[in-house]
Amino acid sequence: MGTRPALLRQLGVVSATALVVSNMIGTGIFTTTGFLAGDLGSVPLVLWIWVVGAAVAFIGAMCYSELGVNLPSSGGEYVYLTEAFGPTWGFMTGWVSFFAGFSAPIAAAALAFASYVGYFFPSVLPENAPAIAGHGDWTFRLGGAQWMACVLVALFTILNVVGVQRAARVQNFLTALKVVVIASFIVFGFLAGHGESANFSRLAIRDSANPLPEQFAISLFFVYFGYSGWNAATYVAEELRHPARTLPIALAIGTGLVTVLYLGLNLIFIYAAPLEDLKGKLAVGAFAASRLFGPEVAGLFAALMALSLMATVNAMVTIGPRVYFAMAKNGAFLASAAEVHPRWHTPVAAIVAQGVCAILLSVTPFPQLVIYIGFMLSFFSVLSVGSLFLLRRRPGWRKLGVVSFLYPVFPVLFVAVGAWMIFRGVELKPWVSLAAVVTIVTGALVYHLRLKSNQVNKTPAVETY
Repeated sequence: MGTRPALLRQLGVVSATALVVSNMIGTGIFTTTGFLAGDLGSVPLVLWIWVVGAAVAFIGAMCYSELGVNLPSSGGEYVYLTEAFGPTWGFMTGWVSFFAGFSAPIAAAALAFASYVGYFFPSVLPENAPAIAGHGDWTFRLGGAQWMACVLVALFTILNVVGVQRAARVQNFLTALKVVVIASFIVFGFLAGHGESANFSRLAIRDSANPLPEQFAISLFFVYFGYSGWNAATYVAEELRHPARTLPIALAIGTGLVTVLYLGLNLIFIYAAPLEDLKGKLAVGAFAASRLFGPEVAGLFAALMALSLMATVNAMVTIGPRVYFAMAKNGAFLASAAEVHPRWHTPVAAIVAQGVCAILLSVTPFPQLVIYIGFMLSFFSVLSVGSLFLLRRRPGWRKLGVVSFLYPVFPVLFVAVGAWMIFRGVELKPWVSLAAVVTIVTGALVYHLRLKSNQVNKTPAVETY
């Protein structure tokens, strides 16, 4: 009998860092500043919330580095929670990742792409799509934006099916383009753009009636969504060359670079227009470019930002199936998700299933989708970082110096901020919180009723280095 096809260690520091950068930069930073402007109403608060988000992301990335070095199998949180708390929690994080961790963010990024294309073709703007169900904040739409999002998801799904190296080459190019576009936008915006420094001292009328401390916690879900890709490289740990070295470097460089670019982008957005004018703008980058450079040059930046969002879609399409692959190898997901194509060495069924789910979710209202994603990602990343308190007691556990420095300050801070966000989310966004709870409970039921008896092993097979 021939050897079963397996994932190959083909990705180095550059490709791993590119995955982190592309998975972070995209939907969040290109769409959420307009919502933050209306919720917070103050320039210092809008900037500080991105600084807080960056600090939390960096702490999380360092904690995940230690987890990834010790447990370098593909799957990320699934591997960590299974090792720490057992297979039920491992399955639930993979279940949530399929819906809220990857399929939903892919749909959101594809819709954001359509919003920037809508600068040229207003008929494909998400808000211009006809309603098919619901009302108010929960109006579901299907139109040009959704169809364009579906085509984009389908194209990158096919690209990832035919090989990770091909996808990585495209990813590296699109990531380089994304960084150049953002850096150029920031530099030329301040040097040649028609902005006003006075905008930094102008307030906006808040759209939210929530007290600022509570609203800050809710708004952190938008920021957390923007920074959520800091853990991207952990999902392809099984395909990294020298993971003990590659993983911490990729996470640290990627998170640091993105933080600088995010702060620069927010500064240029506010330089271009006061917060009052930014309120509610989904394609906030295109709007700022039109204020800075006029419609002709703004069109160029809108097109380049749309290309940047393509990199975000491709990164998440690449990463997500590795979670389902790791689960399926242990009998905790559909068995077909563990099948690796003998020629392309990719988990084809997992990639295709994710693409179909993302296409279906593209009709969901964008703001509610983002809060739901942020809530779920925050909950399971808190559990993952919290698992360090248990796993660090194991004999032979490799403790990274950056986490050990003043331990347990880093994991305690991360868990405390995440718990605060979750508590305020339950209090102020009960319907979104209910959807999150239903997702988690459904995952637990599916595991115990359908998949538990099929598990091959109680814990994932983990390689050590």
